[in-house]
Amino acid sequence: MQRSGSADLPLHGGRVPQWLAERMTRLGTAIVENIVLDYGASALLSRLSDPFWFQALGCVMGMDWHSSGITTSVLGALKRGVNPRAHELGITICGGRGRHSRSTPDELRAVAERTGLDGESLVRTSRLTARIDNNAIADGFQIYLHTFIVSAAGEWAVVQQGLNDASGFARRYHWHSATVHDFTSEPHTGIAGENQGIIMNLVDGQAKPAQQALLAIARENPENTLGDLRKLVAPRHHDVRAENVDLKRLGAVLAVAYERELRDFASLLLLENLGPRTLESLALIAELVHGSPTRFSDPARFSFAHGGKDGHPFPVPLKTYDESLSVLRRSLDSAKLGDRDKLDGFARLERFVRAVEERYSPEANFEALIAYERAISPELDGRTVLDKKSRSRGPEQLPLFAAQ
Repeated sequence: MQRSGSADLPLHGGRVPQWLAERMTRLGTAIVENIVLDYGASALLSRLSDPFWFQALGCVMGMDWHSSGITTSVLGALKRGVNPRAHELGITICGGRGRHSRSTPDELRAVAERTGLDGESLVRTSRLTARIDNNAIADGFQIYLHTFIVSAAGEWAVVQQGLNDASGFARRYHWHSATVHDFTSEPHTGIAGENQGIIMNLVDGQAKPAQQALLAIARENPENTLGDLRKLVAPRHHDVRAENVDLKRLGAVLAVAYERELRDFASLLLLENLGPRTLESLALIAELVHGSPTRFSDPARFSFAHGGKDGHPFPVPLKTYDESLSVLRRSLDSAKLGDRDKLDGFARLERFVRAVEERYSPEANFEALIAYERAISPELDGRTVLDKKSRSRGPEQLPLFAAQ
């Protein structure tokens, strides 16, 4: 089996406040709906199986850019928003964290009853992926979150997260059924990760599920699959730093948002009269929906759409968040009625920003941008988990980007 990738994330405490959780559900569902409408359910599963895209999604939704909580919160928000519309979207999200993971088999059987899929086959797949990541991969991480996303056609993705008490990290694993031909086809020694010291013996008598897979896998050349593995290791520092962001990509977004002529043209593409701050967020959402996989190597950049709940890189600007949601929702509703102009504008916007990046190579002034966002935070109803609002000293006058 090909695993799409893994992500190592530092553990964070705390909960997502209700004011953010509700918005995450609405925005996450709208993004899912947009992708399914434009590209189909299979494309959505492919994106969810990419650890970098998944991280970028969490950042756009207002989660801290590198915390382990991004996994639970994003999947929980998607489950709340997508499942009531499973018949329409053709996607159902099963399982979750702790006790919710144990309900996965029953939830999958219910999906099978509704869709005519083979429920027991889905249950077997769910259990096998959990056993492989928990037992066969002796990396010191114990699975505590298991989410199985299945389409009406029977295609699936699995997102799991394990905990390593010693290192203080959680590791997220991503799977996608599109390349699965045999559960014994992947050499699990190809999983990248930091040395965890002494590991369990994979040929121990208690690892029978892993033994059966590894006996067949041992005949395969590990080099065949090592190139397919993508791993994201998030740093321990909590704040977003310039080295975590592709400043030219971010600079192109800022140029489109704040240069008057570019902004007017970008607004025209979306058929909306938009202010620069909302346009900045919508450009990042458009990239999340329409961008190619190579565009998500710096997921921290997407936290500049709606900030982070802990105030990094800046407090969540609720007015911008709500306006972004409103524009996206209006576009989706118009598309349902046969008018795709607004929704297609997101694809045009993504291409326009990329063209600006390639032609002008603007580079974001990282420090000035952070200062500016924090200065305008009060007028945008910026909030954090502590509900502390920044005191405005007026926006920074330094340019937010510079052409190269």
